[in-house]
Amino acid sequence: MISPVRVCVCVCALLWACAGAWAGAPVRADDRFFAALAHVESKGDPNAVGDGGAAIGIYQIHRNYWKDAVQHDPSIGGRYEDCYDPAYARRIVVAYMSRYAPANATYEDLARLHNGGCGIFKRKGTKAWRNTTAYWNKIREAMNR
Repeated sequence: MISPVRVCVCVCALLWACAGAWAGAPVRADDRFFAALAHVESKGDPNAVGDGGAAIGIYQIHRNYWKDAVQHDPSIGGRYEDCYDPAYARRIVVAYMSRYAPANATYEDLARLHNGGCGIFKRKGTKAWRNTTAYWNKIREAMNR
């Protein structure tokens, strides 16, 4: 006979694993991923400005990325300039990834999505895909430090 505790544990594990499929693409990025993202994008500088002024903050967020994220999760609110605040910027990244990441997203997928934009998974084999490969290698290296 199977114990009720074992059944409960199995059901809970199954529900947790399926929760992302029910709620859209889950973002399973953790603090280690976000630390690597911050290191690669800005060396951890929340006041960083890059791409000729087109990207701001610790995660180097572009205005259209921000718009996509806020459109997906209007509860975030705020202004684009709020991306200088690391906590706000993280919420933007989570919303963007929740909107566009595959349901079974890996760290590699999340890195490619952040760097290559929402259409990156349709561009496998292109120069854009190769660029995100180099970017993913940087993220992976930073995560393994």
